[in-house]
Amino acid sequence: MRFLLSNDDGYFSPGLEALAHALRTLGEVTVVAPERDRSGASNSLTLDRPLIVRRAPNGFYFVNGTPSDCVHLAVTGMLDLQPDMVISGINIGANMGDDTVYSGTVAAATEGYLLGVPSLAVSLVSKSPQDFSTAAYVTRRLVERLMSRPLSQRAVLLNVNIPDLPLPQLKGYRVTRLGRRHKAEAVIPAQNPRGETVYWIGPAGRAAEAGEGTDFHAVAEGYVSITPLQMDLTHYELLPEVERWLQETGAP
Repeated sequence: MRFLLSNDDGYFSPGLEALAHALRTLGEVTVVAPERDRSGASNSLTLDRPLIVRRAPNGFYFVNGTPSDCVHLAVTGMLDLQPDMVISGINIGANMGDDTVYSGTVAAATEGYLLGVPSLAVSLVSKSPQDFSTAAYVTRRLVERLMSRPLSQRAVLLNVNIPDLPLPQLKGYRVTRLGRRHKAEAVIPAQNPRGETVYWIGPAGRAAEAGEGTDFHAVAEGYVSITPLQMDLTHYELLPEVERWLQETGAP
């Protein structure tokens, strides 16, 4: 079994190291991750400059690009053999609800999924975790389950969020849908040394739709949240209405 690991926190992240350590006895582990923190990079690919791949002393490869770049390079030619599974993480912080749209962690897994490889995005729901052992154990168990009992579709994309709890305190696993957040907080203005006004993006909003069945609710109750994702953005329910609207207004 060949595993490709990536993340958006950078190749030096302790979560990535913990993930690699947890999976080494299950198969061949290759790490290709960004050279620096690329949180919020979403699914961007670098098309305006060449990318450079270097290797760290611990054997991890790192790239001067985005999380999607890392997986794309690895799967489409950098590696001699294609991976059997892509795992992105272990991310520091949640990737639930609307976070998935912006998340570099989810984007790295999504790139594997789009290239036909079963993929997991794994996040530890804590802004300053001290221990990744629970998240690493949970990820290993999910990987083992996918290896022994693959899902019906070969290429799947699972978004996994793990409460920051000791393993005995986890209540179990729940399959969830994405929740929703409130509108993001306002931007934060500041001044740079030249006296120019600059802006920091404000923090994400609080959970708005966080009822039973959502990823927010599961994690808050002490469960591991597993959300199957897909990339079809078509709003199917709106198709007939747009068709009628076009006919009524007259096509340009």
